[in-house]
Amino acid sequence: MSVLDDLQWRGLLADCTDLPGLTDRLNAGRTTLYCGFDPTADSLHVGNLVPLLALRRFQLAGHAPIALAGGATGMIGDPSGRSSERNLQTPEQVAHNIESIKEQLARFLDFEARSNPARLVNNADWIGPISYLEFLRDVGKHFTINWMVAKDSVRSRMEGEGGISYTEFSYMLLQAYDFYHLRRAYDCELQVGATDQWGNITAGCELIRRKLSSTAWGLVFPLLTKADGTKYGKSASGAVWLDARRTSPYRFYQFFVQSEDADVGKLLRTLTFLDREEIEHLEAETANNPGRRLAQKRLAEEMTTLVHGRSACDDAIRASALLFGGDPTGVSASALDDIAAEVPTFDLPAASIAGDGMPLIQLLADSGLCPSKGQARKDIQAGGIYVNNTRVTDIARTVGEADLLHERFILLRKGKRNYLLVRVSAG
Repeated sequence: MSVLDDLQWRGLLADCTDLPGLTDRLNAGRTTLYCGFDPTADSLHVGNLVPLLALRRFQLAGHAPIALAGGATGMIGDPSGRSSERNLQTPEQVAHNIESIKEQLARFLDFEARSNPARLVNNADWIGPISYLEFLRDVGKHFTINWMVAKDSVRSRMEGEGGISYTEFSYMLLQAYDFYHLRRAYDCELQVGATDQWGNITAGCELIRRKLSSTAWGLVFPLLTKADGTKYGKSASGAVWLDARRTSPYRFYQFFVQSEDADVGKLLRTLTFLDREEIEHLEAETANNPGRRLAQKRLAEEMTTLVHGRSACDDAIRASALLFGGDPTGVSASALDDIAAEVPTFDLPAASIAGDGMPLIQLLADSGLCPSKGQARKDIQAGGIYVNNTRVTDIARTVGEADLLHERFILLRKGKRNYLLVRVSAG
């Protein structure tokens, strides 16, 4: 299966400036392509994964990808897909974001490949030195206002209440110049991006045609959306980031493992590198045995490993299993911190469990897991109380320092699903 056939099967081929022509070009040999990522934050998010992984798909197919970090365009702000203007960032913010994003881009592409290594470039390197007058003469003269206004990204903003500033109106020309520069400097013939980039991409193809009399192609992917049409990539607490400091591996894993049945097949196709046979098997499992959630678990495992590595994924899986009776051994302190946001917690001074420890009956009542000491005694005798997921049957059981996980946590459970995390502090 060719890379275009694969994109088509995965539902990733939304539009192309000339699909037959691009097909012939890709079949003829290695092609250089690029995708841009503006540093609007110091981390990429789940919504950036489709075009980023597309670069990887093309590289695996033998083509040469360029990841562009928008040090210049990030100072302006892309109006595409937005109903209001972005807040302008300071040069210091953009520089910081660029450095952070560069590290993330490098995780997905092979910069050491022998025949088709990836490149990482910053458009500030070639846009920064250009004067305003030079840009107007060399780029602006090739576009009419009528042509620019006809683009959806511009027209939708002009029809909105807030309109569009001249600053954001000019963004299309800056991105067009990026494609033109990369065509000259690296013989880059293809730009890819989400459908909201169509106007910017076709502007680049037009500039290349006018200034170089050369052919260039644009290919766009559907925006990542849920079955109900809303954008995918946000949780109840906001965007799901690729930076572990913003979204921990545990929360990242949970975001995908909680995917709806109606979405999981599409997500497996668009975000993973699993082959057709396995994906179709998982889709069939979802239809026949939805309660097992095999597709969601496979999706979460693939994505967490891809973004955070195998070790972090294993930790996230162990932490997730902990709330289903799993062994707490090996679960990291950071994952337990994440779990604290999902279950009731009880703060306990370390002195309370020093020495001979604290009677478990007392802790169950004080923490509220059991309404009284009498009920705590009955629950223990009935075999319904667990400390760190180990059943307790001795009513004289105490809780001490030996029970601490990472020297500051104790996981209590009543019954199958009633959890409480005790956080022990030195204070």
